[in-house]
This record gives sequence, C-alpha cells and structure tokens, in this order.
Amino acid sequence: MVSFTTWCRYLQSKAQYTIDLGYKNHKGGHVKDNELMDFIFKHFTNGKMTFLHWTKGEEMAPTIDAKGATLLVRRLPIPDQKRVYVGDVVVLKNPEKPDDYLVRRLAATEGYEMASTDEKDESFVLEKDQCWVVAENEKLKAKEAIDSRTFGPIHMTNIVGRVLYCLRNAVDHGRVQNSPFSMQKDSPVLEMELDVDEMVKSHKA
Repeated sequence: MVSFTTWCRYLQSKAQYTIDLGYKNHKGGHVKDNELMDFIFKHFTNGKMTFLHWTKGEEMAPTIDAKGATLLVRRLPIPDQKRVYVGDVVVLKNPEKPDDYLVRRLAATEGYEMASTDEKDESFVLEKDQCWVVAENEKLKAKEAIDSRTFGPIHMTNIVGRVLYCLRNAVDHGRVQNSPFSMQKDSPVLEMELDVDEMVKSHKA
C-alpha cells in the first residue's frame, strides 16, 4: 500500500510536471491563453509522467542489455539543470538523426570544462544550455559509441526524459542508477507509475 507521504510527493511532482508541460506548449503556441488552465488540469488528472521506450544496442551495456530492453522513462518537458543532473541516464533526440532517439548518460552540463586525452585537442567550456552525453560500453571505440565524442555538445532541449527502470526480460529487471538527487526525486513517481506486467507485455525480445 502506498504511504501518505509518497502520495503527497507524487502529487507535488505531477503538479510541477503539468505546469512545465503547460508552459512548454503555451510558449510553443500549441495552447492558447484561455486553454492553459484546462490543459494543465486535464494532464494532472488523467496524464502519466512516464512512458515506455524500447532500445537496443551495445552502447549502454552493461546498464542496458545489448539484446534490447524496455525502459520506463520519466518525461522532462523542460530539461534544464534544475530537473536533470549529471549522472542521469537520459533519452534524447539523436542530433544527427532527429527522428531517432538515443539512450546515454549525462556526463557534463554548462560551465564544465571538457578536456581530451589527445593533446592535439584543445579544452573548452560547455556553453549555456549545452550538455555532454556518453555511452557506457568501454569496449566500444569513440566512433562506435555515437555520443558527444563524435557529435559534440548538444542542447539540453534534445533530452526528452530520464530512464527510471529497465526490463531486460520477464525475470531480469530493476531500477536504473541515476544521480542521487534524481533517485530521490523519482522514487514516488516510480512507486506510483511502475507496472512491470505492462512492461513485460510491451517487451519486444
């Protein structure tokens, strides 16, 4: 049974999510002034903060199985430094193929100085709203990893969500290790919206 504290934390998170979602859609011209409150109320009462995403590939092994996995992802309408943190595993739009999505770990955000192991490369500082994402499979070469080492810094708005849970198969699944702050913030969302049976049904492997 869900505790009262968890309910309160979940509702607080959902309220912030729906406000962020409303602001984003209003700013983008998708929601008019007189529609904003109805939009927020509708998504607060009926919408979910998470979605399922299927991914496959060696880039994030061993965190995510190379054979494929179904992920529970928390939506991030406004992916700024107050909502996503270094150390988080995120789903992002592929900057080279906008219709595709990648799963990578956030390694640095604006203000971080990036230095290469190659002395020929000059160090640089990530600019405002820029971030650096990396694959986790250390066996892959940089060109094979398809991350910021090949396509460079990306804008934070490329991030669409944070991965909370990974299902490799019906008996092998568990929470994804993110930054400590995100782990704490996501706990009530995970407790309220995680449905392993639904993930198993959606699993493609």
